[in-house]
Amino acid sequence: MTKAMIAAATACVLVGASVPITGMLDGYPILAGQAVRYGIGAIVLLLWLRGRLVMPSWRDVPGLIGMVGAGMIGFNAAILVAQRYATAGFVAAVLGASPLVLAVLVPALAGRLPNLRVLIGAVLVVIGVVVLTGGGSWHGPGLVLALLVLVGDVAFTLAGVGVVRRIGAASASTWACIGAAVGTSVITTWQTEWALPTWRQATALLVLGTLVTAVAFVFWYTGVAVLGADRAGVLIGLMPLSGLGVAVIVGAQALTITALSGAVVVAAGCAAGLSGSRGRSRTYPTSRDHDPLPESAPSGLPS
Repeated sequence: MTKAMIAAATACVLVGASVPITGMLDGYPILAGQAVRYGIGAIVLLLWLRGRLVMPSWRDVPGLIGMVGAGMIGFNAAILVAQRYATAGFVAAVLGASPLVLAVLVPALAGRLPNLRVLIGAVLVVIGVVVLTGGGSWHGPGLVLALLVLVGDVAFTLAGVGVVRRIGAASASTWACIGAAVGTSVITTWQTEWALPTWRQATALLVLGTLVTAVAFVFWYTGVAVLGADRAGVLIGLMPLSGLGVAVIVGAQALTITALSGAVVVAAGCAAGLSGSRGRSRTYPTSRDHDPLPESAPSGLPS
């Protein structure tokens, strides 16, 4: 259980801390960058699995489509368009509601009431993220687009639960990366946006493809499989927290009392949401799971 928490937390920290790396891709075609990033992620995972990739069944196709279409391609597209009509802080604040949505939606889909500790933790995380990001503002379709970002984030987690249960975190992540790489490559070719990256851009794509895609995806789904999507969801609050930490370290942002207060509330929410027992076994055991990354994921996938 502890290793699963570390895995999910590491995934969120990696994603949140990747903002400066993403900034290194300024001037590079967005869709081409996504295609290369997911392609690198797929290659890294295929090398790691070394022939132990589990084939998905037809039952897994809807989940993979949800992971790729809504959670990866749709999520990234929504973020890019949303920032034309809303500040980054507003989009981040709306995205920060993901833990609360998962805390309510996951048990509802299972026909049970929300876990009180998880619910309290999620509320604290949402409040902390709003304080941390400053709320921001929007105009025109900004609110709708920000909500689509939220939907994409939630879909990435929920759509993958069943797939991970049946074929494992690494195999599910590999097929999702393959699907996203193919999908974005087709769109990129259709729009003729391919370009040769500079060494700086190539470095950024390599880091994003390995750490923020291959490693983070497997770590996240490993945590979700063991903790449950609702409990793991509170850790999403670590994304803006790690983003703030990196921004302060590189001197891009000053550490204010307001930001520090928000960070403390987020941390308290994560601690509250992860406290206590998950209850009866929902660790999704499966005889098909040949994934080399079970609960010990943090020490398994090379970074």
